[in-house]
Formats: sequence, C-alpha cells, structure tokens
Amino acid sequence: MPDVPPLELHTILLVAAAGLFAGVQNALAGGGSFITFPTLLLAGLNPVSANMTSTIALFPSQTTSAVAGRKLVQDVGPLTFKRMFIISIIGGIVGAILLYLTPPTFFAKLVPWLVLFATSMFAWGAFRKQPIHATAGMPAWVLMLIQSCIAIYGGYFGGGIGFLMLATLTIAGQQIRAATATKNMLAMAMNASATLIFAFSGMISWPAALALCVGGIAGGLIGSWLIYRLPPQFMRIFVVCVGTVLTIYMFMR
Repeated sequence: MPDVPPLELHTILLVAAAGLFAGVQNALAGGGSFITFPTLLLAGLNPVSANMTSTIALFPSQTTSAVAGRKLVQDVGPLTFKRMFIISIIGGIVGAILLYLTPPTFFAKLVPWLVLFATSMFAWGAFRKQPIHATAGMPAWVLMLIQSCIAIYGGYFGGGIGFLMLATLTIAGQQIRAATATKNMLAMAMNASATLIFAFSGMISWPAALALCVGGIAGGLIGSWLIYRLPPQFMRIFVVCVGTVLTIYMFMR
C-alpha cells in the first residue's frame, strides 16, 4: 500500500469545511459521504485511503444517531434484531477485508460504478414514497441473504446502504420509524467492524479524519437546528446533483 500523503493546513481546513457540510447533510437528508469522499480525493488521497478515512471520520456521528434511537429498534419480521446485528458485523468485516486487499489502481477503476450505484440508490430512496404501515414481509432466509450482501457492500464502500436497508426493513414488515432506528443500528454495526480494521491498515490520513470528524459533529448540531427551517427535499436534490456530477467526473478521469 502506498504511503498516505501529508496534508497542509489549508487542505485540512478545506476537509473540515467538507465535514461541516457533510454533518449538516446527514442530519437533514443523508448522503454525507458524497461530500467527504470526493473532498478527500481532491486532497490527494487515493480512492482506497479516501474511502477508509471517510468511513472512520463519519463513524462517531453515526454512532450518536444510532444510540439516540435505540429504543425504537425492533426485531425484523421472522429474525431477531440480535441476529441481524451479528450478520451486519460479519458482513462489515468481510467487506472491509475485501477493500483492504483491493489494489488502489483497481479500486480507482471500480469507484465510478460504485458511485453510480450509490447515487442511484440515494435517488431512489430519497424520492420513493415511504410506507406508513408495515407490509407483508419476506422469508427469513431471503432477509438474511439481502442483509449479508448489504453489510459486505457497506464494509467495502457503503454509499446508499441506508436506503437499501430502509427499503428492505419496510418490506420485511417494519414500520418506518422502527425501520429508521433499526437501520441506524445495523449501519453502526457494519461500520464499527470496518472502522476497527481500517484503523490498523496504515491507509488512514488521521489529520483529515480528525478534521472531518470535528466538522461533522459541528455540522450535525447545525443540521439539527436547520431541520425545522430548511426543506430536506432541497438537500436530497443537492446530493443527487453532487452524485451525478461526481459519477460523470469519475468516468471521465
């Protein structure tokens, strides 16, 4: 693995500003990684390092959101939440190891397709009609298979996992409030295992991670204030636009 390049002060400040915006974005509509990932690429990190650093930096604020809504967490159809949690941890480990073993040059070629997929999932999840009541559900083995795939993808890249899980959980029989809380806890589980592996990979830009983390926490507080004042739909449209531009840019590199 190549060395992580040192960052100058003005670059760290730019990364912190991106973290601030990402924190606001996550609080209002989700999709903060669409801001942090390209910013880290512009800062000079290779795609693998940028992805790992972004995952670690956003993990603290993600944990806060998950813990805050833990009382709303429920079992998922025929599966207990504990089993889904374990599946998410194992899948996150598998995805993180796959990313660690992926050469940066190959991952760079894969990134445009991952961003395209993540943007599509975000757009679909952000603008689909959310169900008010629980739906019919799905067989246990199907739910386990889907969650395993989502968890592996989450540990490997992670863009769009929130909307993938939200759709899966509502189809599996959860109401939207419980599905949102359960989704946050499962995402925390898969990213916790990935974060632990990434931290010892030697691929993390710790100054950038710290700057993103501080900016993200501040942005989350601002977002909590703006959530009653700024239409979330505006932020969703902005994320889709950013994702579209980023996808086109990645394919043209």
